[in-house]
Amino acid sequence: MESFDVVILGAGAAGLMCAISAGRRGRRVLLLDHADEPGKKILISGGGRCNFTNREVRPDNFLSDNPHFARSALARYRPEDFVALLQRHAIGWHEKTLGQLFCDGSARQVVAMLLAECAAAGIVLRCGCRVTDISRGDRYRIETGTGSVTSSSLVLATGGLSIPKLGATGFSHDVAARFGLALTPIRPALVPLTFGGDDGAIMHALSGVSLPVVAACGGARFGEALLFTHRGLSGPAILQVSSYWRQGESIALELLPDAPRLLLQRKRARPRAEARTVLAELLPARLAQALAERHLPALEIGNIPDRLLRQLAGLLTAWRLTPSGTEGYAKAEVTGGGIDTRSLSSRTMQSEKVPGLFAIGEAVDVTGWLGGYNFQWAWASGWVAGEAA
Repeated sequence: MESFDVVILGAGAAGLMCAISAGRRGRRVLLLDHADEPGKKILISGGGRCNFTNREVRPDNFLSDNPHFARSALARYRPEDFVALLQRHAIGWHEKTLGQLFCDGSARQVVAMLLAECAAAGIVLRCGCRVTDISRGDRYRIETGTGSVTSSSLVLATGGLSIPKLGATGFSHDVAARFGLALTPIRPALVPLTFGGDDGAIMHALSGVSLPVVAACGGARFGEALLFTHRGLSGPAILQVSSYWRQGESIALELLPDAPRLLLQRKRARPRAEARTVLAELLPARLAQALAERHLPALEIGNIPDRLLRQLAGLLTAWRLTPSGTEGYAKAEVTGGGIDTRSLSSRTMQSEKVPGLFAIGEAVDVTGWLGGYNFQWAWASGWVAGEAA
C-alpha cells in the first residue's frame, strides 16, 4: 500500500493548482482523476483559448449562501499571481472586454504549464484511475482500480455536475456528505434559459438573432449580448443572470433603453414610414418585425396612437419574461451550490469537523460570474488548500 501526505481527487484547474502548491512545500502528493487526461474543462474553455482569469476580480463577483467566504482565498492568490506564472512560462495573453484575460494561443499551453509545474514539484499524477471507496481511521484510505493508497490529507477537487460529456459527476458532493459535510441546493449555473408557450414560440422563430441588452434578475444587472435560440435565450447576458434565477421567477430585458423618445421622435419625423421599418432601424430586422406584428397595428407609424407606442416602448425598456427552466447541466458552464462553505475554513478550505479533509473549486458553494471568475476561484482555492494540506 502506497503512502502519501496528500491525495487530491480531480486533476482539473483547482486540483492541479492545489498539487503545485502542496508539492512546492515538499509534501508527497498523489493527484488522481478518472478521466484519461487532466484539465479537460480548461481545454474547452474560452473557445479553446482559456479565459483563465479576470483583471477585475472582487468578492462580489461570486455567489454563495455564505457571501464573504471567498474573500480570504481571493486576496491571497490574485489574478496577477496567475499572470506572473504564465509569463514565467512565456505564454502570451491578451485582454478582451470586461477585464477577461485569454491566452494568445491554445488552452493546451495552460494545461502544459500546470503539468510542468506539477512535475517540478514531484507530483505523482494518475489519470484513468477510478476511486472505488474512501475511509478514514488514523489516515485516509483511498481504494482505486489500481490498488490502495493512504494519506494524512484528502482534497475533494472533482468539480460539479456541469458538462457531463467531459465526465463530470457529483463525486465530491457524495464524499463530502458521507463525511458529514452539509450541501447547499445544487443547480445548473451560467446556463441558457428555456421558455414555453407564446414566448417560446417567438424565441424559436427568432433563433440566431442577437443584440446587446441589459438583463436583470435577483437584484443583479448585466449589460452584454443576448442570443435567441430554438428553446429560449442564451448569450453572455443570459448566462450571467441564470446564476441568480430561480424557478418561477421572471427576468427583465432592456432591449432599447431610450425607446420612448426614439419611437415618438421617429413618428413625428417620418409619419409615413411603416412601424416595422422604423423598429428595424433600432433593432435587428427579424426582432423588429416580430414585435411590430405582435404589439402594433399594421399602419403607418404616424397613424399609430402614442399610447400604443409608449406601451411598446415600455416592453423594449423592461421586457419581463418567466423562463420555464434551463438547458440543464449539459449546457451549464458551472454548478451552482455545493459543499456548504460554513463547514470549511475560509483560510485553508479544510473541514472544520473532519481533520485533513479539504474541498476546493467548483465542488464548493462558490459560483463566479462568466468571464474568468470561476477559474480564478479554482486557482485561489486550490492554492490556499495546498498551502495547508
